[in-house]
Amino acid sequence: MDVGLVRSRIAAAAARAGRPAESVRILAVTKGHPLGRAREAAAAGLLDLGENRVQEALAKQDAWPDAPVRWHLIGHLQRNKVRLAVGRFALIHSLDSIRLADALEAAAAAAGSVQDVLVEVNVAREPQKGGAAPEEAPALVGRAAALPHLRLLGLMAMAPYGASVAEQHRVFGGLRELRDSLATSALELAVLSMGMSDDFEAAVEEGATMVRLGTVLFGERAS
Repeated sequence: MDVGLVRSRIAAAAARAGRPAESVRILAVTKGHPLGRAREAAAAGLLDLGENRVQEALAKQDAWPDAPVRWHLIGHLQRNKVRLAVGRFALIHSLDSIRLADALEAAAAAAGSVQDVLVEVNVAREPQKGGAAPEEAPALVGRAAALPHLRLLGLMAMAPYGASVAEQHRVFGGLRELRDSLATSALELAVLSMGMSDDFEAAVEEGATMVRLGTVLFGERAS
């Protein structure tokens, strides 16, 4: 795991955008990898870990109860898994509908907690992917921001697999522009979770504050 090289690439991309490298947080995506890789990431100073599946993530959490890390849910969250997820993740990146927002609110209220979330936006309008359509995002952001047991921190998006660099910039720039149009003094939407192993440099250049990196850190996953 060459974390130094990855950090250097992030720093170079940030410099091209006139940003400090420290404004970008690495989320090490441990989905499909054994718990040992998560421990390696933590030992290397990567204390934000991302998982796609609720049950896989909870199994890792239960096996490592004293982990010095923040677990993130980055995959699609089904409403029937909401009660399992609330309170177990520092940040849920995939809030993509008002119905899911209401389910998260109910579960967090029942647990007496406040759940941090990001609204996922399907900027590229890929039919096979989750996320609210860009034109639906303002209503979803408004709803999530109004719910007392949710704390909306920002937005998340993915570029199409194999997208050209120009398309990567279009998608990530589109998310940043959407955030800028929705942010207010009371709702900063400071977090932009965008960029993965194949496109994180373009994401950083367009304003990403969190990049979700798996393959570039760990190699191909087992599942």
